[in-house]
Amino acid sequence: MKPKSSLRKEGPSQRQLRVGEEIRHALAEIFLRTEFHEKALAKAHLTISEVRMSPDLKHATVFTTALGGKDITPLLPSLKRVSPFLRAQIAPKLGLRVTPDLKFLADEALEEATRINKLLHQPEVARDLETGAKPQASAPDEE
Repeated sequence: MKPKSSLRKEGPSQRQLRVGEEIRHALAEIFLRTEFHEKALAKAHLTISEVRMSPDLKHATVFTTALGGKDITPLLPSLKRVSPFLRAQIAPKLGLRVTPDLKFLADEALEEATRINKLLHQPEVARDLETGAKPQASAPDEE
């Protein structure tokens, strides 16, 4: 066993990834076929992009977006209100001792990717990214 000082922080375990993916699939199916009594969610078309699990599998952070590039922020309080219902729906599908608490967050990865893409296509940056433009290394002075 390695001493603690040499251990590095690792990513999620295989079990965390598997359970997160099962929750993502279950929630996607529920959002597809369920009509919610929440007015805000009744006509919303949501996508679950990722579910991150805590190491003890008691908490799940669900990253979601609205289809069509609509802002998901107004729907987050409604998702919080229906989370007990969603937990009850996914519990039999998971087969875990404890069904994790669901915390919904807006997935901002697409907006960030779009912002970076726009930056990369600015004339100043595009000029530097051309295949022919390579930075020239300065030669060391000969003595």
